[in-house]
Amino acid sequence: MRLSLIVLLGSLLLAIKPTSASEIAIKAVPDAAVVGRGVLSYAFWAIYEATLYAPYGRWDPAQPYALSITYFREIKGRDIADTSAQEIRRQGFRDEVTLAAWHTQMMAIFPDVKEGTLLSAVFTPGEHTTFYSGQDIIGTIKGNDFGRYFFGIWLSEQTSDPQLRRALLGQS
Repeated sequence: MRLSLIVLLGSLLLAIKPTSASEIAIKAVPDAAVVGRGVLSYAFWAIYEATLYAPYGRWDPAQPYALSITYFREIKGRDIADTSAQEIRRQGFRDEVTLAAWHTQMMAIFPDVKEGTLLSAVFTPGEHTTFYSGQDIIGTIKGNDFGRYFFGIWLSEQTSDPQLRRALLGQS
């Protein structure tokens, strides 16, 4: 009887379709594990929680990795694209023609979000960045430079939020 119950529960767990950010990371990043997680806050408001996934939980910018963000507030997709472009510029990126092209692509990809929306991005170095809303692919931007600067918003030493960077890199 007890064994039957365990088998039944195990079967039910296997039948549940995963819908978490970790599922995207597991599919897209070999041996994915959480490196770190942190919350972006502005004044007294929590904006989102970000989680970084990398092989074996060790971030190496030369290996594939994923960043997932769960939003706590409503934000327009255009505002996410605008802020992303500003943050890329803030890191020292000066090619305004390329940045304008990236901005246009991000505006086409980023949806409006609300509390509970999950967006993820997977960087495959030397190739592209793939974006997901929940489990669905919503777009891809090709090129190593885009990925390096986009993820640099959170992970570069020039980030506007060093505390979040430390949390994502498991240093806090």
